[in-house]
Amino acid sequence: MSDLLDTSRVQVKTYGCKVNTYDSGLLEKKLAGFYASGVIAEDAASITNKRPIFVLNTCAVTRDATQEAVREVKRLRAKNTEGVIVVTGCAAQVDTESFTDMIEADLIVANSHKAHIGSIIADFLAGRSDTKVFKSNIFKKDDFEPGGGEESQHSRSFLKIQDGCNSFCTFCVIPFARGKSRSLPIDELVARVNKIEAQGFREVVLTGVHIGDYEFGLENLIETLLEKTTMPRFRLGSLEPIELSDRLLSLFANDRLCRHFHMSIQSATTSVLHGMKRKYGSEEVATALRAIFEQVPGSFVGMDVIAGFPGETEEDFQDTFLRLSDLPWSRIHVFPYSERPG
Repeated sequence: MSDLLDTSRVQVKTYGCKVNTYDSGLLEKKLAGFYASGVIAEDAASITNKRPIFVLNTCAVTRDATQEAVREVKRLRAKNTEGVIVVTGCAAQVDTESFTDMIEADLIVANSHKAHIGSIIADFLAGRSDTKVFKSNIFKKDDFEPGGGEESQHSRSFLKIQDGCNSFCTFCVIPFARGKSRSLPIDELVARVNKIEAQGFREVVLTGVHIGDYEFGLENLIETLLEKTTMPRFRLGSLEPIELSDRLLSLFANDRLCRHFHMSIQSATTSVLHGMKRKYGSEEVATALRAIFEQVPGSFVGMDVIAGFPGETEEDFQDTFLRLSDLPWSRIHVFPYSERPG
């Protein structure tokens, strides 16, 4: 979760993953653009349009993430009685009802309508709309909304190469928050990296909901970026064990590709992984972790593991514990399983 970032009278607070960080950068650009264009009026005589605007770009990966945003809405309202509080992001899409009846929240803009957030706020401020909730079927969303990711206080930029997910793992709500998998073409991403470098950024983090599902080939993209840009550093987002091809690992021989891996393994026990509808088992987990350290020595490897998945026995837990104890890695992030309806 980042600090509030002031853009004119708009403040955006980001929860959750790197994809949300990317989206928040885009939201700040769009809202600043609306002020600059006069769509959100700067009439000095208008008290309404001098109200501060707070945009919460929420996460829904766990039930607690949604509840954190609910508490923040209440906290902001207690401190800013005249502010406009806008809830957007993944929790606004999948846990809409958690915010709908909150008198503290003025607007709920789900991911399905995030691209239109500027005009939605403008209509609210001008009194042209009394609609509170903006939401539709996320699986009908085809647009990608490129152009976010920069953090003015950092020398790196996030670049969303892919959004959505087609996997529907049984523990994961994200496809219902982000929609179907969709990717930006390689040539657009090359142009974007060159523009980011021209702005002074020295590192690009390639991110997405499921970058291993990048439509045009993740290896193809990285090879092209290394060939056709001069960006000093690239870093990859999360990958699954079966997405670590020899071709991908060979690209890390180029020093511009950071030897940093974030592995989304979730478990190291085959029966639990199959219950999760993951497309690999314990052997693939072991093979992937060993391959990194054998082919890309000196790497930092972080990984995500879920404890307490429904049906996981004490024996399953110990199996994962013992397997990971014998494998090479740098850092482990353990999530307790988070129950939610469906």
